[in-house]
Amino acid sequence: MRLPAAVWSWSGGYIGGHVGGGYGRTSFSNPYGPSIYGGVVDTPSFLAGGQTGYNWQMSSWVVGVELDASGAASDGTNTCFAASGRIVSANCKASPNVFVSGTGRVGYAFGAQGRTLAYLKGGVAWQNNRGDVANNYEFGRSPQEKVHFDYGRVGQVIGLGVEQALTPAWSVKVEYDYLQFGGPSVATPPTVQAPPLAVLPANTTSLSSNYHIGKVGLNYRFGADPRASQWFDAPLYAKEPSSVPPIAYTAGWSVEGGSRLWLSRGRFQWDHGIDPSILLSRLTYHGQDGPSGELFGRLDSPWGIFLKGNIGLGRFNKGNENNEDWGMPRGAYSNTISGQANGNFTYYTADAGYDFLRGANYKVGGFIGLTYYGQKSDKLGSVQIANPMLPSLAPGDDRVVGSQDTQWNAPRVGLSAETMLTEHWRLSGDVAYLPWTDFRGRDNHLARETTTFIDQRGDGGGGVQLEGVLSYLVTSNFSVGVGGRYWAMWTKKDSGQTCTGCPPFPISVGGEVGGEKYSMERWGTFFQASYKFD
Repeated sequence: MRLPAAVWSWSGGYIGGHVGGGYGRTSFSNPYGPSIYGGVVDTPSFLAGGQTGYNWQMSSWVVGVELDASGAASDGTNTCFAASGRIVSANCKASPNVFVSGTGRVGYAFGAQGRTLAYLKGGVAWQNNRGDVANNYEFGRSPQEKVHFDYGRVGQVIGLGVEQALTPAWSVKVEYDYLQFGGPSVATPPTVQAPPLAVLPANTTSLSSNYHIGKVGLNYRFGADPRASQWFDAPLYAKEPSSVPPIAYTAGWSVEGGSRLWLSRGRFQWDHGIDPSILLSRLTYHGQDGPSGELFGRLDSPWGIFLKGNIGLGRFNKGNENNEDWGMPRGAYSNTISGQANGNFTYYTADAGYDFLRGANYKVGGFIGLTYYGQKSDKLGSVQIANPMLPSLAPGDDRVVGSQDTQWNAPRVGLSAETMLTEHWRLSGDVAYLPWTDFRGRDNHLARETTTFIDQRGDGGGGVQLEGVLSYLVTSNFSVGVGGRYWAMWTKKDSGQTCTGCPPFPISVGGEVGGEKYSMERWGTFFQASYKFD
């Protein structure tokens, strides 16, 4: 079917707001030599902000400029400066909190009356990034060395998106951006080498960072009547004898449900310290790849109130766990690696919301709800990669040496948008902020002389959940689609644990310890099929 020529113009100025989230990485160069592990801090982010711009349209082509600014809630830590098992490496923290960009846009208007705009953008960006470089446990040395950084940096951004005009005044967009920044040289604290015991002087590290961000935004066109609704009942699509009838949202009750296959990768990190910045140990589970199956559904009412949710179950037998320790009797740093097996995870979301914008071919609404994520896996083997003086199992000895059980609960508040791009193609996006998390877990060590298990607990913190779906309507009721999803949750930095069977150092038997921090991520691509009843 030939696309109709554009009959509505994107020309003019606009202003709007957005919410979003995504995944970032801040890299720290190692002044002591190539690192055997770490050096890159993952920073999952939730962000919210606004944008303003101006478009010029020539036939179906649209060019424009845009200024965008976002505040971010983001926090991540990882090991850095781990050149060998003899050097006390550091705990590097990064917390990007502001992003600003100025970009040019080039797009093409298509679809019903030219009201769908697909565009590319690119330009300059600026970020503020702050954090710490703190030495981990230095054999009781005091004061514990630490430095702080807080800097702004100019970089570049490229992105792509789809924007849909809902009414003469309002449009909704779904956008992906990639931002990249160089960084300054930051001082590093003096650290300890052992054996032989010696102090390494202060040095410098160079920082760089990049981010993958997804957004859902709403724009208002200057000069348009925000109450105008004449498009609601206008014909939207040119008909041809061979085409199916145009798809329009019902004004009454409707139910849509279906199933998904989610191919995803998981990550879990546990920081254990004397305080939130000085670590005794860290366990990092990563590369936990596996499929999950889920059911999802949405109920819409005649009044704009909706209910939606999903529930899923997955498995994995891939991945590794790195167990790091500092202040060891025969070395400054230990890092053992274990495989992953018998992994499974379960999850759900349940939301209630209201569509504050709704028409024949779109709906935009806010929601509140709950989410849960639980995961279990076994640890196989334990091979030392940092310090050959410390004990480990032989490579290939894949006995079960431990397990990890995690459970996350959180409220969520967010924005949901859905629009028909053409007669058959539908685009939807969903962004949720988790203002508070509740975490419970258990870490089992099975290879010690006596079984040790640690009950983990944490709350506060935050998180972000976002997804986007592009669907094709085979009939007016049945559709298939492909989408992407990213979930991240973290606790505050003074969470706790209770250890049973632990040695008297560094924590007492059955004692409680603060200075813990827990975080998780899972992201991937899914495929779905759904049916709508109305």
